[in-house]
Amino acid sequence: MTRKDSILKMRDLLMTRRNALRKALAGDLSLLKQLREQSGGDVVDAALDAAQDEISSQLAEVESRELVNIERALVRIKNGSYGECEGCGERIPLARLNALPYATSCIECQRAAELSGGHGGGGGDWSRVLDTGFSDTDVSFSDLEAQ
Repeated sequence: MTRKDSILKMRDLLMTRRNALRKALAGDLSLLKQLREQSGGDVVDAALDAAQDEISSQLAEVESRELVNIERALVRIKNGSYGECEGCGERIPLARLNALPYATSCIECQRAAELSGGHGGGGGDWSRVLDTGFSDTDVSFSDLEAQ
């Protein structure tokens, strides 16, 4: 199969995933609205509802980011730049595109970006994390009452 055929197949895959994400996000958002409209129950029900809302919200955020990446990949396919590394301009290997269809950089450029703290990496500035001096110690109620 030629690279062009592979990219066309990838486009179909991306469009299918995009449509599935759109439906899922629409369902997630309507479900969140329904959950918020429901009232009643006790404190435990409210806490469980809040936890479920948080989980649903986080999943919707992840799906939304993926949807944005897919939309960008579809635009790159349309304008002919899909599969080209945004860092070095070389072709992204098909194996990488099969693994991550909306990849915008080759493995080497992605590694370099991650090491330098660029996008997609976990190379944050850990020197800014503060040690507050607190430690995990057991505290009894009598200790609290004495204060």
